[in-house]
Amino acid sequence: MKRFSFPQRLRGFSLGLLLGSTLLTAQAQSPAAPATLLLRPAAVFDGETLHAGWVVVVEGDRIKAVGPAATISAPVGARTLDLPGQTLLPGLIEGHSHLLLHPYNETSWNDQVLQESQALRVARATAHARHTLLAGYTTARDLGSEGAGYADVGVKQAIEQGIIPGPRLLVATRALVATGSYGPKLSVDVDVPQGAQEADGTDGIVRAVREQIGKGADLIKVYADYRWGKGEPSRPTFSQEELTLIVQTARAAGRPVVAHASTPEGMRRATLAGVETIEHGDGGTPEIFKLMKQRGVALCPTVAAGDAISQYQGWKKGQGPMPERLEQKRLSMQAARKSGVIIAIGGDVGVFQHGDNSREAELLVQKYGFSALEVVQGQTSGNARIFHLQDRGRIQPGLLADLVAVAGDPTRQITALRQVKLVLKGGVVYTNDK
Repeated sequence: MKRFSFPQRLRGFSLGLLLGSTLLTAQAQSPAAPATLLLRPAAVFDGETLHAGWVVVVEGDRIKAVGPAATISAPVGARTLDLPGQTLLPGLIEGHSHLLLHPYNETSWNDQVLQESQALRVARATAHARHTLLAGYTTARDLGSEGAGYADVGVKQAIEQGIIPGPRLLVATRALVATGSYGPKLSVDVDVPQGAQEADGTDGIVRAVREQIGKGADLIKVYADYRWGKGEPSRPTFSQEELTLIVQTARAAGRPVVAHASTPEGMRRATLAGVETIEHGDGGTPEIFKLMKQRGVALCPTVAAGDAISQYQGWKKGQGPMPERLEQKRLSMQAARKSGVIIAIGGDVGVFQHGDNSREAELLVQKYGFSALEVVQGQTSGNARIFHLQDRGRIQPGLLADLVAVAGDPTRQITALRQVKLVLKGGVVYTNDK
């Protein structure tokens, strides 16, 4: 059987072009006629289990068949892609990203919000979306535009219309903060643009939630706690009643709510309000994690963000004591693991480089006691289940043909996730293979 390779120059081309058909262009031409592929890797990870000797048939934008090679024949007219030594797995799902941010050691968060134009930030986001896709992440939750308004909605639309390459996005737009609790903060005499939307009280909260949904939010993000002033520790911001109202208003419109929360009280209030995930959770206690488990609230720990920020602040890995924030994270993660709370996987990408998304997976295995299999399950079927994405996250007939092939076996060696050889999103082929 003929083996197809994907040189650098074909990056971002459509499946149709590879098979001699139409190129997907910025003018959003009519899509190519559905094509059929037979993918022959060394093994298939179906989202739960690794299967050596399995093959996958893709027809159009869907998975047609999967199973042992001896039981599946190549359909008439199908092209075969041999992937020797590679594992084929569902497209990875990034649980926490900010496409409109770039690493803070390049430009501080304040300066990004105050000094970078929205045009510049969208241009960066376009590149970030491509880097994310080529790293094997075919879906991403983008949890806040951080002062860029509803630009994330536009980036999502550009991806959906085939104007730019990128992952399927779930966007939170502006996010919600209690008045005075967020930033940037300069002189008390100067009102400056904020990194999220301020809202308080019954009327203000309902209006803000509905406005964000009407503008295109797939989910609502709320900051249940934050620093009121420079150098202060985080403290709860919204009251229990306000958080509950946010969840009720969003849920009535079919939108989930996620909460930034790092204090026990902020996490407790968010959990009781009915949010679906808590982001960060640095100060979580056994009691809080027990409550989260009882209520079915998942934790997205974003360990890579704290690791990156600690290094920006001067910490040298392997030299000197571990920073206090990372020691606290280690303890909270031990408590979370012991409680059995559901874990969503996302790194808070944007704090560090887009395309380096697997940094979170590696840290969870290398520093926090997760197995490689747990993390790969989490970034595929686990995140899909938590985020209600029933059409992806597994390799199963009828689901989206969002697939990634990596060299080696990521269920044994997590760093294999960086060895991306082939990416399919909805049957369209992208690659960064040489």
